[in-house]
Amino acid sequence: MPTPEELLAKAQKPAEEALRLHAYYKGKIQTAPKCPIRGIEDFSIWYTPGVAAPCRAIQAQPDLVYAHTNKANTIAVVSDGTRVLGLGDIGPEAGLPVMEGKALLFKYLGGVDAVPICLGTKDPAEIIRTVKILEPSFGGINLEDIAMPKCFHVLRECRRASSIPVWHDDQQGTGTVLLAALLNALKVVGKDIGQVCIAMIGMGAANIPTYRYLKASGADPGRIVACDLGGILGRSRHDYESNPDFGEQWAVCVESNREQRRGGIAEALAGADVCVAFSAGGIIKPEWVRVMARDAIVFACANPVPEIWPWEATAAGARIVATGRSDFSNQVNNSLVFPAVFRGALDVRARTITDEMAMAAAHELARCAETKGLHDGYILPAMDEWEVVPRVAVATAMKAQEQGVAQLLKTAEELQRSAEEKIRESRKALAVLTGEGVIAQPPTSVK
Repeated sequence: MPTPEELLAKAQKPAEEALRLHAYYKGKIQTAPKCPIRGIEDFSIWYTPGVAAPCRAIQAQPDLVYAHTNKANTIAVVSDGTRVLGLGDIGPEAGLPVMEGKALLFKYLGGVDAVPICLGTKDPAEIIRTVKILEPSFGGINLEDIAMPKCFHVLRECRRASSIPVWHDDQQGTGTVLLAALLNALKVVGKDIGQVCIAMIGMGAANIPTYRYLKASGADPGRIVACDLGGILGRSRHDYESNPDFGEQWAVCVESNREQRRGGIAEALAGADVCVAFSAGGIIKPEWVRVMARDAIVFACANPVPEIWPWEATAAGARIVATGRSDFSNQVNNSLVFPAVFRGALDVRARTITDEMAMAAAHELARCAETKGLHDGYILPAMDEWEVVPRVAVATAMKAQEQGVAQLLKTAEELQRSAEEKIRESRKALAVLTGEGVIAQPPTSVK
């Protein structure tokens, strides 16, 4: 059995490798053609003079942009670098490796072409305007790592102003994957979502939509006790009552915490069946987990350091422990969601991504794991279960059609086939580039 020191050393290893290999490859993505070039004469088709023909066609009928360009399969990953992972406001340049990684996951997992765009502004109005003026080139926008509370306003206004789907992965993506994980964890421990007591630690971009999705899925708001840096949320939190920027948090204060508990994380966790933490590394003590209910479920999702290490939570009595990291079992990570949700939204040309679409994705994601057999160490599919993405994409797209936000109507079979083809094409292209040595294998050491 590894010691805590050995486990911690193992957990730190990916950071060491990341620094080495990012420098070696100088980034993670590049642009590659999707059309053949049989000879120099082909440029008269792909560029001037031939390209004028599709330009005129689009001018006459703007929707043809989806037929004659890659807009239908391209999204922008937009960030101002103010809330990157667990690192905080590190700026747009320092945030670029994360956005490139996001683009890599979009392509590899969902067959979606994604362009990282890190903005040199923190002004919400400028971010909103930028998203709007990017609309002609992209089929969707993935907002990423924007600080709270402005992230709520930015998402709301971008969605209102845009005719393409705008999604903030830290909000909607996180809520989606957490809902799926909780649905399955409750099945494993034999508890009902309407009866469990849930402690939510951190009430920022991640837990606010998570709270909304949990309510819509049957959780009792009165049995939810939320806590942030100011303490437990309740009607006594006048700091939120008087601040219009925190309207979402004040709504939680009014609806939740039927017992009107006060205090901090320890008091929020006392007797809780579930801990949903999206906060900061190392802030949950093992002794607080010990006073949770029997068969406790702990989601410690801060990255890169979770609120409590899995081995600490397990030793303290938690039955199911999940983190946001890929090197532990039960990874609760948005990568299980955003490639599939955008795949589905793009394939029916959805105008937006609704809460109902996100929750449909969550339920399908949960079913994917359930069909393989749930247990304490497996409540969600792993990232390498590629067949999950088409299923979740189909669920998303079908819900978009049901709600009337889709501009194309397709059957589930058509959507499944199309998603599988795009994902296979993406992986085949990578295999060819790697096999031919265009993409080199990572060196064992860099001189």
